[in-house]
Amino acid sequence: MFIKCWGARGSIPVSGKEFTKYGGDTTCVEIRSKNNEIIIVDAGTGIRRLGNKLINEKKSSYHMLFTHAHWDHLMGFPFFKPIFLSKTKLNIVRCPHPGKYAEEMMKRVMSPPNFPIKYTDIKATITYEEGCPGGFTIDTIEILPINLSHPNSGCGYKFTEEDKSFVFLTDNELGHIHENGKTIEEYAAFSKKCDLLIHDCEYTDQDYLKRKEWGHSSVSQVAELAKLAEVKKLGLFHHNQDKTDNDVDLLVNSVKKQLENTDIEVFGVFADMEISL
Repeated sequence: MFIKCWGARGSIPVSGKEFTKYGGDTTCVEIRSKNNEIIIVDAGTGIRRLGNKLINEKKSSYHMLFTHAHWDHLMGFPFFKPIFLSKTKLNIVRCPHPGKYAEEMMKRVMSPPNFPIKYTDIKATITYEEGCPGGFTIDTIEILPINLSHPNSGCGYKFTEEDKSFVFLTDNELGHIHENGKTIEEYAAFSKKCDLLIHDCEYTDQDYLKRKEWGHSSVSQVAELAKLAEVKKLGLFHHNQDKTDNDVDLLVNSVKKQLENTDIEVFGVFADMEISL
């Protein structure tokens, strides 16, 4: 399984020399199976660059699923150039909720007055298939959803191919249980001994005191989850829009210190980061 991050920033894209290491694009993750089937998770602004790469590769068929409907995870979709090419085939899984939720969500993104080009102007063939709340399979990758603890709800995912597993839990608050959310123990069981956990870690512990119930986790909470789950690698994600590269480095070092007596590898996820499992 190949994983590439195209955007690791939270809430809103940022730019400037102080954000070059971790990048300014919002959430978009590319996953490729061993057969080179392409899965796109979320359509934050990072999906624009991914679309350009897919066109250059002459790849025209892919799958897409979403964690939730907040704007920073959708705002790049109208700038995903492959949707304006008739040869593109895009299969969108009905997540994070069943029924026509995903379809209506995408139509709203490109409806007046949100965007000047309408959803009906898309030239790609877009199909929708059932996915959540149960598990499903794309090519050789088994995908299991879990409810996020986040305002307005959402889904995290475990991707398993052969004996390797990747858990993606962005926008997940471990210190407060939102409607449909889970306890830290339940997220630990879901992530148990996975090869890679990428988790929301937007706040320092001091930040969190002022932002509880906003839907994001602190360094100590994420360190505790990783320890309970006994993960092999922990990637910190959804970097706050105001945190510079130096700020994120300090946050990453804080988690490393809390896990220094474990074998867990800790790092901050950055735009264009590639991981092979």
